[in-house]
Amino acid sequence: MRGELTAKGRATRRRIVEGAAAELRERGVASTTLDDIMARTATSKSQLFHYFPAGKDELLVEVARFEADRVLEDQQPQLGRLDSWEAWQEWRDVVIERYETQGDQCPLGSLFLQIGRSTPGTRAIVVELLRQWQESLAAGIRSLQGSGALPADLDVETRAAALLTAIQGGVSILLSTGRSTHLRAALDQGIADLRRAGAAAR
Repeated sequence: MRGELTAKGRATRRRIVEGAAAELRERGVASTTLDDIMARTATSKSQLFHYFPAGKDELLVEVARFEADRVLEDQQPQLGRLDSWEAWQEWRDVVIERYETQGDQCPLGSLFLQIGRSTPGTRAIVVELLRQWQESLAAGIRSLQGSGALPADLDVETRAAALLTAIQGGVSILLSTGRSTHLRAALDQGIADLRRAGAAAR
């Protein structure tokens, strides 16, 4: 249907998705009804089912895609140019600032704790998000290898996976406690470990 929509139709569909995302972040999947979403987005039932014929499950998939895109977009352009230690530090600062600012409205928390568990389609989107995020980190590590800042035999995928896992843990604790201490520690330790690997090689 998306290719058949007019510009106005695409704007309406996006408004529904964004409104649904905000509602789900506040209420959670189990507590949010289509009536809640219709009220928030000033949408009639006929409009909602015009854009999402399969109802809530189809809308959840689109919300998951929207939130996943936000997770990566919030880290750009820094995530896409991790080619120096200074760039890694800038990315680290952006990540911490984003998650401290977003707090309970964090798209990552919404995906992992709410939407991503709801349907097979949304889980696939979470898996793809993690794949893209890890690949971006791996690309940054390879850039450092290319410049000689890291040894060529460093296990790139393992390092990228460990760093991503540390971030997820830090964000989860932040969402539970409201404190970014663990997220800061995870990022600082992960980057410090990389720098030590480079120093040892030299």
